[in-house]
Amino acid sequence: MIVIYHDVGGAHSAATAANIHINKLPMDRIPSKNELLSLPTFDKIKKEQLGHLIYIGEDETKTKIYTLARQYVPNLVIPAIADMYCIFHGSTDQLFMADTKPAVNFLMKIGGYTSRKLNWVRFGRPIVTKGTQDAYMDIVNIVKGVKSNIKKQLLDNNY
Repeated sequence: MIVIYHDVGGAHSAATAANIHINKLPMDRIPSKNELLSLPTFDKIKKEQLGHLIYIGEDETKTKIYTLARQYVPNLVIPAIADMYCIFHGSTDQLFMADTKPAVNFLMKIGGYTSRKLNWVRFGRPIVTKGTQDAYMDIVNIVKGVKSNIKKQLLDNNY
């Protein structure tokens, strides 16, 4: 099974969700600024990584967790990934694509843009970190939904 958390830049909501999913971040509380900044991909995605799957780790069910910076073209990128997965696996039953953009708030947009796009890291990083903390429980809810779907899929298929 594979989960791909995706958003515009892949560096904030998707990175946070993926790390919640593999239990590197808590589900029951908002992490500190240092906990977020210590993640290998939080606010650290480079331009050449856009459009590439980034492996984050495995969860407790051995599901592989990835992130994807899909920019502003999810309607092109997501179907292409699903089609490729289907070609190799015969179906998309064990592919979970989770859009984390609905959890992104104004601070995350401003901070992420200034940090990643303009490379004003010292200005943008504290803003995007605060925005991520503000949106954290919404991101947790996305992850809970994905984990619930995985559990249902495993039960339905007697894994």
